Amino acid sequence: MTTTNQNETTAVEGRARRLAEDAAEAADVRRWQTHPDVVALRVERVRAQVDRLCWSGIVLGLAFTTANVQWFAAAGAEFGSLPWLTAWLLDPTVCLVLLAILRAEQVTARYQVHTGAWVRAAKWLTLAATYVMNTWSSWSAGSPAGVVLHSVPPLVVFVAAEAVTDLRDKLTEAVSVAFMNATDQAEPGEAVGVQGSTVLVHEPNRPDHEPTDLASEQNVSGPEPVTPEPRRERPARRKLFADYLADARATWTPGVEITPAWVRETTGCSRGLSFRLAAALSAEIGKGGARQ
Repeated sequence: MTTTNQNETTAVEGRARRLAEDAAEAADVRRWQTHPDVVALRVERVRAQVDRLCWSGIVLGLAFTTANVQWFAAAGAEFGSLPWLTAWLLDPTVCLVLLAILRAEQVTARYQVHTGAWVRAAKWLTLAATYVMNTWSSWSAGSPAGVVLHSVPPLVVFVAAEAVTDLRDKLTEAVSVAFMNATDQAEPGEAVGVQGSTVLVHEPNRPDHEPTDLASEQNVSGPEPVTPEPRRERPARRKLFADYLADARATWTPGVEITPAWVRETTGCSRGLSFRLAAALSAEIGKGGARQ
């Protein structure tokens, strides 16, 4: 009877030990999964996948339009003649400018740097030129099927060019949000793993054992001055939608047109957020005017 009880106790202790080890392992995995560097690495992988897929679609769509633009530019020229050959240069001229703009926006969106109106105008102009050259023959022939067929690739390229910029902007914001969340959750004195070692947040590292021989640490002239380590300042709180809206509300004056560009200029928000802020502020101003 006693032996059976001992065996049951040993089995329970073994299961409890395994559960404790599993819980500690799960906590360690969860801590690293929410670490800002790990989140940033995951976002970078997603960003790379998004870039590859979008660039593949854009390049394939522009390649599809090349033959249509060449046929439009050749205008029935003889095969192999000089006009027929030079017609192949028209679409690459437009596409290279468009690809250069998209490549530059890939970098500016990564760091949330907003481009000017000329950049956006150049992108829209190249996309509009591609669309017109692809569909002009179908429009003049009155062929709805041809219009639809030749409209799909340019419109897909146009939408992808606009969407990929906002996606990169939001992916960058996701990294910032992950960093701020991890910073807010880390309390002073909480242990945080860095490069395989454990240090204390906002606490200077101290030796495990204090020296007992004080004379060995003193010079003849006296003790050496101890320079305290500077205290790390916690990052500023992430600016929320309500904060941007409050800044825009405080800056707005009667007679000023509320547009996304004006919101970006006054608040410094991202392009994707500026449309929501402009709509919210316009609705708020409109309700206030109606009540008056």
